[in-house]
Parts: sequence; C-alpha cells; structure tokens
Amino acid sequence: MRTTTTITTFTAAAILVVGLGAAFGPPSTGSARKETAVRTTTDDQGRIISAAGHDVTPLSREKVAELAEKLTPEQYRITQNSGTEQAFCGTLLDNKKDGMYTCVVCGLPLFKSEHKFTSGTGWPSFFVGYDPAHISEKTDTSYGMVRTEINCARCDAHLGHVFSDGPPPTGQRYCLNSESLEFVEKGDPVPEASRPVKKTEEAYFAGGCFWGVEHAFQMIPGVFSVESGYQQGEVRNPSYRQVCNGDTGHAESVKVVFDPSKVSFEQLTRFFMVLHDPTQLNRQGPDFGTQYRSGIYTVGPDQQKIATKVLKDLQESPEFTGRRIVTEVEPAETFYPAEDYHQDYIERTGRACHVDIDGAFRAADLQPTTGSTGH
Repeated sequence: MRTTTTITTFTAAAILVVGLGAAFGPPSTGSARKETAVRTTTDDQGRIISAAGHDVTPLSREKVAELAEKLTPEQYRITQNSGTEQAFCGTLLDNKKDGMYTCVVCGLPLFKSEHKFTSGTGWPSFFVGYDPAHISEKTDTSYGMVRTEINCARCDAHLGHVFSDGPPPTGQRYCLNSESLEFVEKGDPVPEASRPVKKTEEAYFAGGCFWGVEHAFQMIPGVFSVESGYQQGEVRNPSYRQVCNGDTGHAESVKVVFDPSKVSFEQLTRFFMVLHDPTQLNRQGPDFGTQYRSGIYTVGPDQQKIATKVLKDLQESPEFTGRRIVTEVEPAETFYPAEDYHQDYIERTGRACHVDIDGAFRAADLQPTTGSTGH
C-alpha cells in the first residue's frame, strides 16, 4: 500500500515515514515472504482454473478499463493507481459478519471472514487468502522500502501488501484496503462474477500426521488441491507448537478440494479409511496424542450420510471383525492452514510416511496419477 497524508500538522515526508512504520512493519518484512504453492488447471476452453474452481485467466486491459468505469473515484484511485485509504477509516475494517471478500473490480473471491483478524494497523487484515491462485504478488520498492504488493490475479487491481508478521498458523498478514473489496454476506446471493466456473467440493480428513495423508490424496485423479492444517479445536489460529501440546482440541487434518464429476466423496472416504488405521484411538503408529486422532469432518448432510454409511459397512466387514473403528464423523469446523513448512512436506523432503497408499487406491477403485510409494 501507499500511505496518504492523514495528519496535517506533520510534513508529508514525516507522515509517510510514521504511516509506513506503524502500519506495515519494518522495511525488511517484504523480503521475508515464503512461496505459497499455486495450483491451477487449464480447461478445454483454455481458461486457467484455480483449485477452488474459479476462472483466474488474466483479463485484457480493455476489459479491466471497462470494469473500472463502475468504480467510485476512491476505488479507482486505490485499485488502478496503487493508492491507500486512510487508516481506521475503511468500511470493512470492523466487519464481523460471516462471508467472503471479493475484488471490487472483477468480483474474484479473495478472502474469507474466518481468516480475518484484528491487526491494530487500521486496515482489514487476513492471515491467508481464499486461494493462492487468486492473488498475485510483486515486489514494491516505493518509498525506499522493499515490500510485497498484492493484486487481484484476474484483473491486477491493487489490493494492499502482505507481510510476514501475522498470527499463526501462517505467520502472514495480508493488509487490505476496504475500497479494494466487496463483501458478500453468507446466505446472500453470490454475484455471477464471484461464482466458480467449475464445480468443486471440499472434504476434510484427519488420520494421524498430515504429511502422509496430504501426499496420498494428491495422487488421486480429480483432486485439485490438498492442504495440511488444523481443525475441530477451540483455539483460533493455532500454531503447530500449540496443537502439539494437546490442549487446543485440534486434529491434524487435510483439506481436499476435488471435482465430484471425476471422483466421488465416497471414493475419497473409502480411500482414507484404508490409508490409515481407523482403529487406533488418538494415535497413528508412533505418533500419540488427540491431534493424531482419526476423523472425517463433513460438509453438508450428504457427506455426513455417506461417511456414516461407509464406516458402518466397513465395521460390519470381515476385515474389522474384532476391531472397533474409532473414526469420528462430525460437521467440519473452521480449518486453519498449517505453517508453510508443513505443506507438500513429503514432496519437498522425499521422506516416507507409514500409510498404505497402494491399499487405499485398491479399496477406492482408483488409479494414482503418479506412482505410489505406500507401505
């Protein structure tokens, strides 16, 4: 963001230094950013589709100019000329309603209400975006500082900046201008421009250490993305250290975004139930603690019904004679993405994880997109 003059008794230069220092942290924070995995696919129309199912194909300059004609002068100044609204004056700063925040220019979803936090900087702040493919980043060297500017990936509208001084679990602070955003309250009609163009669903599974579970689900055809995180606990924005202490109530889980036309939730559930040992209570192999419990966290009544049926079928099968399945099935609560170093851990390190990937594929009647390396 670029700060504007807000205190008339100071010189413009003095205000600039004070504003940037107080609101945006030290100049070096922009250079400390970690890369976030961006997963997209290209459909048969040549459109770039995000893991969340949205069209993120960059718009032409002509289309952006057309869309920008609807903006107010202040919205235009900020989104098209990299401006910044005055601190503590944004209309969305204190918004506590549930919903999503979209780009004011093109309507692309950018942030969710559950990831918003009070930073004290005077601008709406979030610790993670709606989807990594929805936000682009570039280096901003204005005012003698090195910062990371964030823009809408579809229309390149200026949104603000991101810094590495946010809360757990991501440690990121996306600092936004209210004027760059539109808020769509949960339950209200979603504008056409903010709707996904490809139907996707979300599913959540907890089966011990999330590294191996994440790795295995990434091999399934029809799965757009898999993210490790924390779920079903009582503490907001938990860190890995807090979760490991065992007193937050969270389970190490994975968020799976998938195409239901290519793979069903039932197949994912059957895959998961063989991938780990669902009879181990609050542990998986050498890992002990409630954070390693087995769980399926459902989105909507259909998933709840399917998961319950699959577990009942398995419990009554010869394979589980004399062994009780302890997997919990309950509605999904807020999912908090884990720290960056947990994401794609096995792909990055090459370490093995004791899950039965081969058996899971056989149980779900699926073929992996890459060679599996299960045990």
